[in-house]
Amino acid sequence: MKRIIGILFTIIVLVSCNSQKVYSDFDISYSRNGGYAPIYENLLIKDHNAHYSFEGQGKKFKQDFKISEEDLKKLNKTLSQNNFRSIQEDRKKLYDNITTSINIKKGPNEGSKTDASLIMPNYTTNWNNIMNAFQEIINNNVKKQ
Repeated sequence: MKRIIGILFTIIVLVSCNSQKVYSDFDISYSRNGGYAPIYENLLIKDHNAHYSFEGQGKKFKQDFKISEEDLKKLNKTLSQNNFRSIQEDRKKLYDNITTSINIKKGPNEGSKTDASLIMPNYTTNWNNIMNAFQEIINNNVKKQ
């Protein structure tokens, strides 16, 4: 009996660990979450494969799609032109705010930025341009129900 329970436990652990792999194995990630009525939006890109998920406002949605080389080049160009690595985050405390986080794991724009405490005023235009590039990819590729 203990052996059967041990085997079942091992299977459950392996299945649950494997289901989270999509959220840890990425080159580029864009996520928005939080707020008074919390939302959770993620765009994860690995090579030319993208995983999008949204949960909030009474909706739950997931979609996988291929991202074109042109879209990836355009995104990287936007990151470079808007000096992603140089954007400075503010240190003020904000609560109940929808927060956007961007993580780039490889390439010339490698880095991690978030507006959890806002972005310094000199960099808000750059930050908004980068966020718009991600939203454009979502709008052009995700078929929301």
